[in-house]
Amino acid sequence: MRAEILAGCVALMVCGPAGAAEDQTQSKSGAAEIKSPAGEWLVENQTARIKVENCGGEMWGAVSWEKSPGGQDTQNPDPTKRSRATLGLPIILHMRASQNGRWDGEVYNAENGKTYTAHMQLLNPGTLRIEGCVFGVLCGGENWTRFEAKSAAAKSTTADARELDVCSGVSDGKSRTR
Repeated sequence: MRAEILAGCVALMVCGPAGAAEDQTQSKSGAAEIKSPAGEWLVENQTARIKVENCGGEMWGAVSWEKSPGGQDTQNPDPTKRSRATLGLPIILHMRASQNGRWDGEVYNAENGKTYTAHMQLLNPGTLRIEGCVFGVLCGGENWTRFEAKSAAAKSTTADARELDVCSGVSDGKSRTR
């Protein structure tokens, strides 16, 4: 994946157990408040969107849109995977609910072909905080914004996101990114 798409990916984090009963609560105003990270997220530098889904109790996320289409996983440590497209590539891996609305797992950084320990958490229904660490010490993060297509034209550009089945690549329980 291009550098601009995954800038800050080493600093990723995702939140929320899936399950309809746990995905929403009533706010004081009576409106439903989303508690799950499932959905589509615009990364902080607005160069990619990540679709997050619950796959058998784990949150996984894959690239659903790229500002500059045509990226490839050229830095993957497995030479046979270096020509695969970054569109559809899983980058949020094995995120499991841990504590206080936090999900712990891994994030794949296609910029360097490495997988890092990471976590994520909803700051509010529209903001997902992603954080990751290298060697458990060098940590960083970024905030992603929930993406909602506002017009028919915008919706037509998200065809890949609607069609993308994030969980299909994780059916064996192993990351297909490594």
